[in-house]
Amino acid sequence: MPSNAALPEDRIPVIVGVGEIVDRPKEIADGLEPMALLEQAVRRAEADSGAKLLGDTGSLDVVNFLSWRYRDPEKQLAGRLGIAPSHCYYGPVGGESPIRYIHEAAQRIARGECSVAVVCGAEAQSTATKAERGGVALPWTPFAHDVEEPKRGAAFQKPMAVKLGVFRPITVYPLYESATSAHWGQTPREALAESGALWSTFAKVASDNPNSWLKKRFTPEEITTPTPDNRLIAWPYTKLMVANPTVNMGGAVLLTSLAKARAAGVAEDRLVYPLGGASAEEPRDYLVRDQFYESHPQNAVLKAVMDLVGGDGRKFDAIELYSCFPCVPKMARRTLGLGADVQPTVTGGLTFFGAPLNTYMTHAACAMVRALRGRGQLGLLYGQGGFVTKHHALVLSRNAPGEPLGQNTSVQAEADRHRRKVPDFVTEASGNGKVESFTVIYKGKGEVEHGVVMLRTETDQRALARVPADDAATLAHLLNMDRTPVGTLGAIATAGDGVLEWRAG
Repeated sequence: MPSNAALPEDRIPVIVGVGEIVDRPKEIADGLEPMALLEQAVRRAEADSGAKLLGDTGSLDVVNFLSWRYRDPEKQLAGRLGIAPSHCYYGPVGGESPIRYIHEAAQRIARGECSVAVVCGAEAQSTATKAERGGVALPWTPFAHDVEEPKRGAAFQKPMAVKLGVFRPITVYPLYESATSAHWGQTPREALAESGALWSTFAKVASDNPNSWLKKRFTPEEITTPTPDNRLIAWPYTKLMVANPTVNMGGAVLLTSLAKARAAGVAEDRLVYPLGGASAEEPRDYLVRDQFYESHPQNAVLKAVMDLVGGDGRKFDAIELYSCFPCVPKMARRTLGLGADVQPTVTGGLTFFGAPLNTYMTHAACAMVRALRGRGQLGLLYGQGGFVTKHHALVLSRNAPGEPLGQNTSVQAEADRHRRKVPDFVTEASGNGKVESFTVIYKGKGEVEHGVVMLRTETDQRALARVPADDAATLAHLLNMDRTPVGTLGAIATAGDGVLEWRAG
């Protein structure tokens, strides 16, 4: 890298502290609320820096939380911390948001708008769920019923997607899983084996992470084989292949300028530098995307961060690939040109480390900073939100940058340049339909609720169709482990409730 001699140290952003807290109360009522977890995590981040920096905080970003509702949580946290940041922000829903906030905080420091910045997030979904089920009144800040709940999932999807149950992450991501594996020439058996091996690696990393929720190693077969304790949720995903939001945890990242870090006496071996990153999005309504075997925004974002390190994904000494469902890191590692042997996480993944909803990547940033302090020079943090919708990646380095931190992160134009014609979506069709993707949705005890196929009609329009639970032949066709049903033809009919149904040819 070029020398950083020309860069003024008060415009070089640096991460100096990271803090995490995991709360496992013996009694439900003793559980800490998200606001308390936030405060603890931030104070731990300051302690980790070895310096007194919080009093000068000029930028505070709080990741959206869903387990409890507050009025102006960012202002409440600032009050608890005794700070008055000029930038004080509570953000929207999105798993990529912690990476975006860290990146934006670094940019503020680079612009000279502030000298200390904090990014933090917390959830207490485990305690909140147990309290609701047990009828326990929690002695927390009163729930702000008058604060509007953020829009999610169904709010952005077509009525037919909602009617058929394919409007939640657990039922939409399988559509990418089926389409990508078919595109890569894998049989469903081969695709499942790759997912199992990948998830087993995540479990191993989580088992060694003191901040993870589930510290148990699993073999690939234990992860992919349905059992009463590991039920199928939506084909091909079992419980051990999906994010686990029922956790209590908080995380925080503390940034400052290199000049202030040195003046405050932060040890050089604590410093980790943001080098740059990129962001892009898909339409929130997944049915108006051109296809489901790749994500143009994901590709553009990952290629942009590879360009920061010479165009080679293998230059990263440590990586964190967002892991809500297996298809996401499987897609990402291919774009990065990484083999199946590359460890895709420093944290442990959203199944095993835990999925504190929008703030997993805050914890990933903490784990990455620790990893880079211990070994290696370059780290990649890739976060994702929605249904393969919002993407943000950030490169961290042990070495100070030789160039100013870029201010324009968007690679949306590059993503959109690759977007092909989008088929019209229809709810009425007849004749034959070709499978573009599919999933099968299961009930609580493993019985099939129904299958859902995404089809291309004879006029190349897109439709969603149901496969009834009693259509054993078509379900067997969809669930064949040795041959993907993607690309196969079948007959479209309209059921009595007006919903399209599909029967394998």
